[in-house]
Amino acid sequence: MRRLYLLLALIAFGHYSLAQSSPPADTASRASPLLSAPDTTSRHRFKRAAFQWGLAELVPFAVDRYIRNVDFAQISFSTVGHNLKPSNWSWDDDPFGTNQFAHPYHGSLYFSAFRANGYSFWQSAPATLAGSYIWETVAEKQYPSPNDFINTTFGGIVLGEMTYRLSNQIVNNHTRGFKRQFSEVLSLIINPMNGLNRILDGKWGKVDRNSRERDSTYVSAEFDIGARRFNVDHHGRIAAYGHIRLLYGTPFENYGTPFSNISVNAEFGSDDSSKINMISVYGSLAGWQIQHSGTSRHLATLSANYDYIHNEAFFYSAQSVKFNLFSEFSLIGKSRIVSSAGFGPVLLAAVPDQYLFKGRNYDYTAGGGIYVNVNITLFDKLFYRLNYRGGLLKTINGNESHYALQAVTSEFGYHFADHLSVCAEPGYFYLHGFYKNFNDVMAKYPYVRVSLRYNANFN
Repeated sequence: MRRLYLLLALIAFGHYSLAQSSPPADTASRASPLLSAPDTTSRHRFKRAAFQWGLAELVPFAVDRYIRNVDFAQISFSTVGHNLKPSNWSWDDDPFGTNQFAHPYHGSLYFSAFRANGYSFWQSAPATLAGSYIWETVAEKQYPSPNDFINTTFGGIVLGEMTYRLSNQIVNNHTRGFKRQFSEVLSLIINPMNGLNRILDGKWGKVDRNSRERDSTYVSAEFDIGARRFNVDHHGRIAAYGHIRLLYGTPFENYGTPFSNISVNAEFGSDDSSKINMISVYGSLAGWQIQHSGTSRHLATLSANYDYIHNEAFFYSAQSVKFNLFSEFSLIGKSRIVSSAGFGPVLLAAVPDQYLFKGRNYDYTAGGGIYVNVNITLFDKLFYRLNYRGGLLKTINGNESHYALQAVTSEFGYHFADHLSVCAEPGYFYLHGFYKNFNDVMAKYPYVRVSLRYNANFN
């Protein structure tokens, strides 16, 4: 319902953005010397931040009210007064994509309005909460909903910091010409607020020194293109897909700074459910070094995580906080084992419900989750990844139930040329729903992916 206004809002600012939410487990620690100028963007610009925050509220509302002429935007003093009463809040039944993706993206605009104007991660977070609350109570006629408030606030903070850091990393101020213009446009698309400020500050296309953070942060990327098959009730079809995996920073450096280490997974496909099939973000909040020897090192981290899965076989979304243990062991001949494991509360998750609840095909749940991830690299040629994720969730709005969810994935790869690998990934999603008033549901969704991968390292 709100995808159109978000797209139009992005066009009004400048344009659009993008996402296994476990820590990056195959990255060596490296960094470039800090040779650049100090970061001059740390100066707080409250007036500009407040103006851009207001745009994030007003532009979508104006589109809904005066262009789309939708009913929920026909607000009045009466609707605002009604929505300001906490007792009138209720869970809504909007489509899965609207609640679980569009709202977090909208929240990232509130966050970025302040983050791109010199405010820190923690200073920008309250702006997201305030933006979400005002939208729910003032900008819509329908009752404010707890799910929208949580999704917009928590998801907006995670997506906002991720896109802010990546947009800064994309632009190299030393370059010029087509490459520079392309990077400026891409940066604008990823984080419209940050791109808009580059225009207002005269930085767009200008040859200058980079920020200290930009030149010192290690970034790697994997780009996959291939074919996949999801099976549902023993049926399925082969379809093309693309996958991007970005690793920003390393777990063992700057771990006291929020989101100094980020893992982003995004998958795209041509099935009928959604063109965006996965966005998953891990962002470190804090870290504590446990051991660092010549052949091994261990680190504990606290992370914020956003997961969105929507393909023809299965859909699921969650926002969570996890305590993670990250370990790396160096072996002979450029071989190593990297592992991570974690657990923590799932603050809010949307889980598919085949019995429907007031017409909605998913339940809102909360609970806990765990994961284990092991990566083995042999001689820089062969690699294997094994990942397990599980969760126990209790329904807080929907048919009375609780759920056990599991996902097991494994990947085999061979690095056959510079930057190129072939990969195969079998796995499955598993859902067991325990209902009070309906028969229990047990479903298994196996899949397989085969791809050609291009690896790139930056800095």
